Amino acid sequence: MRFSVYQVSRKGGREKNEDRMGYCYTRDAGLFALADGMGGHPEGEVASQLALQMLSARFQRLARPKLAEPLRFLHDAIVAGHHQLLRYATERALVDTPRTTVVACLLQGNAAYWAHCGDSRLYLVRGDKLVARTRDHSYSELQETLAQVVPMGDRVNRNVLFTCLGSPGKPVVDTAGPLIVQPGDRVMLCSDGLWSSVADNVITDVLAHNPISDAVPELVERALRTAGDKSDNVTVLAVEWEAAEDDDGSAGVSTHALGDEVFASTIQASLGAEAHADELDDAEIERSIREINEAIQRSSARKR
Repeated sequence: MRFSVYQVSRKGGREKNEDRMGYCYTRDAGLFALADGMGGHPEGEVASQLALQMLSARFQRLARPKLAEPLRFLHDAIVAGHHQLLRYATERALVDTPRTTVVACLLQGNAAYWAHCGDSRLYLVRGDKLVARTRDHSYSELQETLAQVVPMGDRVNRNVLFTCLGSPGKPVVDTAGPLIVQPGDRVMLCSDGLWSSVADNVITDVLAHNPISDAVPELVERALRTAGDKSDNVTVLAVEWEAAEDDDGSAGVSTHALGDEVFASTIQASLGAEAHADELDDAEIERSIREINEAIQRSSARKR
């Protein structure tokens, strides 16, 4: 499996950055995720981090080296992150629960699968066309959809969500896929700090006509300039798919040297003391780190 990935997160005009992003992969599957901790509730940065850690922990446990049921994995891992936030709040006797949105994409074989809760988005661009985009779990987007069927009244605030992780009710998780991917396809995950300031047609154009290493920082800078001093956190992670099979000509990430149970991640592995024992196995984490290092050493030896 071959892919290139580039990610940027900026604080904008906020006091702190509550967005989190990261990716992890095995030889045959890659998971890319982004979460946006919600203001107005406590510890948004904790909420987004816990959501990503739960996705990563479950991916490590179940992708050996691929997932049997990708859509079920995405749904269940996101819901598990929701329950983790409820446990976190209960164990600390918090008056309110930390809350976050989340969007995640799984690339496996020659297909993409994705899921989201809230208004963090996924865009999939092929050539110069926007092939797919998630629909926000906001009252404004719901109103826009319903307006095509029945007349609607005044528009509502786009920031009002009807679901997220950590809320009292069961979260709504939308899943999609499989969508067959082609070499050169770009998948972008972003927080609302980007899409609220940069239009979809501009996002598509910038992604389509620039390397992702140029497109991501350009989009982030456009969002910050447009929003000015009141800018939200702006976080973007983009992936360019290259192939399901590997060769030596790739400049991006190549997973062909990884063993069946090797797992690599940019997401912090530990869920902390509040994690349940069945969510993480420290021995597995240590073994994976050791195997990654050994795989890198073997790959370097072959090239010499």
